[in-house]
Amino acid sequence: MGSEQIRRWESGALAHAVTDPFGLGPVPWLRGSETYFDDTGHVVPWYVDTEAPQPAAGGSRIPAPRSTPRTRPRTDPGPRSADDVHRQIKGFTSTGAAAPGDSIDFHVTVDPPQEFSVDIYRIGHYGGDGASKITTSPRLSGIVQPPPLTADRTVSCHHWWLSWRLQIPSYWNVGAYVAVLTTLDGYRSHVPFTVRDHQTADLLLLLPDITWQAYNLYPEDGHTGASLYHAWDKDGRLLGEADAATTVSFDRPYAGAGLPLHVGHAYDFIRWAERYGYDLAYADARDLHAGRVDPTRYRGLVFPGHDEYWSPQMRRTTELAREHGTSLVFLSANTMYWQVELGPSPSGVADRLLTCRKRRGPGKPVLWREIDRPEQQLIGIQYAGRVPEPHPLIVRNADHWLWEATGAHDGDEVEGMVAGEADRYFPRTPLPEHQDRILLAHSPYPDSEGVLRHQETSLYRAPSGALVFASGTFAWSPALDRPGHVDPRVQRATANLLDRICKHD
Repeated sequence: MGSEQIRRWESGALAHAVTDPFGLGPVPWLRGSETYFDDTGHVVPWYVDTEAPQPAAGGSRIPAPRSTPRTRPRTDPGPRSADDVHRQIKGFTSTGAAAPGDSIDFHVTVDPPQEFSVDIYRIGHYGGDGASKITTSPRLSGIVQPPPLTADRTVSCHHWWLSWRLQIPSYWNVGAYVAVLTTLDGYRSHVPFTVRDHQTADLLLLLPDITWQAYNLYPEDGHTGASLYHAWDKDGRLLGEADAATTVSFDRPYAGAGLPLHVGHAYDFIRWAERYGYDLAYADARDLHAGRVDPTRYRGLVFPGHDEYWSPQMRRTTELAREHGTSLVFLSANTMYWQVELGPSPSGVADRLLTCRKRRGPGKPVLWREIDRPEQQLIGIQYAGRVPEPHPLIVRNADHWLWEATGAHDGDEVEGMVAGEADRYFPRTPLPEHQDRILLAHSPYPDSEGVLRHQETSLYRAPSGALVFASGTFAWSPALDRPGHVDPRVQRATANLLDRICKHD
C-alpha cells in the first residue's frame, strides 16, 4: 500500500483526536544519542509537536497524527515508526498490570521476519528527560504472526505466539512503563504496561487502560480494525459509531505507533508529580475493576487522564473509598460517562474483552446518567460537550485555598485551559452528599454550532472528610508538564490540592 493510503487510513485516529488538541506529548526515548529527522532533513525535537493542527471539515482543528514524529526517509537506516498496514513490528502484552516478581508476556509480530530488541523505559521526571531506560532485552527472533481474528467487528490477536517473557525484578520501582520494540532494520513500535505493588502510598494513580482500549482502532489498515467509535466498510471508508464494534479486545496492539490515544495526559501528571516528590502507587483501571487494589489504603486516588469508560465495580469501589475518607482527584473531563462490562477472552483469561453496547442491541442504556446514576453524584460535575477550539479558564472564588499563592484573581483568564472536552454543574441533577462545595472556575466557550456554553471546575468535601476535585477540562494535566502548555498557576493549584490531601498529622 502507498503512503497516501496509510495516511488516509490514519484518519481513524485523527477522528478521535479532534477532542484532544494536545496530541501524544513528550516521547523521551527520541532524546539522546539517536538523531531523528523529518522529511525536510531537519532534526525533530524530542517532544512531539512537529505539525500545526490542520483544519478539518466543519471547521474543527485536527492535531497531527498520534504517532512518533515523521522520521528519516525510507533510504535512511535510522528508526522509523511501524504502521498497521505493513505491520513491520507490532506487539501487546497478554497481562495487565504486574507486580515486581511477576512476569509480563509480550506477543510480537515482525514482518519481514528478523531479529528485534525491546528497550524498557519508565516514565518519570528524571531530570527533565521524561523517562529512563531500565533494561534492554537480548536479541529476539521475530516471526510473522497470524492475521488478527475478527467476529462481529471484534478484533483479537489472542492466538499470537509468545515472543518474550519479561521477569520483573523485585527491585524495580512501581510506575508507568513503555516497551519500545525495534527491528534490526530500524522499525519501531511501543507497548505500554504498568508495574504495581501492594505497598501503601499517599496517592494511588489509576491509569485509564479501559478507556484507552475503547478508542483503539487497531489495525488501522482501512479494512479490519474497529474501536467503540469506528470501523471500515468494504470500500475502506471510515464508519461512525453506529457501525462500530460493541466489544473490543485487549489482546491486540494499539494502533499506529503503539501508544494509546490520550496516554500523554497521564504521563504529563506523572512527570510533574514525581519531580516534586509525591508518594505514588500505580495501578490501572482493570485493577480497580477486579479488586486487585484496595483504594481505602491511600489518602487519595488520582485519575490523571481521559477516563470515560467505567464498570459498575469501578464505580462502587471508588464510592466506597470516598465514604472511607479517601479523596478523589479527577484531572480531565468526560469521566465515567459510559458504563461497560469486562469479560474473559476466548481462552478464558479474565477481563480481556470490553463491551459497551451504547444505544444498540438489547439491555438497558449504558450512559450512567440514563440509569439514574449520573456521574455528577460522584464527581460533582459532569460532561457537557466538546470544545472545538481552546478557550481561557476563568477563575472563580480566587480567595479559596486551592488558588492560594497562584496570583490568580476572580475573573483572571488562564489561556487555553478549556480544551478538548468540558464538564459543568447541572442544576437539575442531584449532587453528592457534601459538607461544603465550591466552583473554582466558570468559563464560557462556543460549541461547534456557535451556542455559548460553559465549563466549570468543582471541589467538594464529602461527609467522610474526603475531598473530591474535578478539573472539568482535558487541559489540566498538560498544564502541569507538557512543553508549550505549562501554566504555573495550575501547577501551584494542583500542589495546594495534593498537599492538603497528603498532609500527615
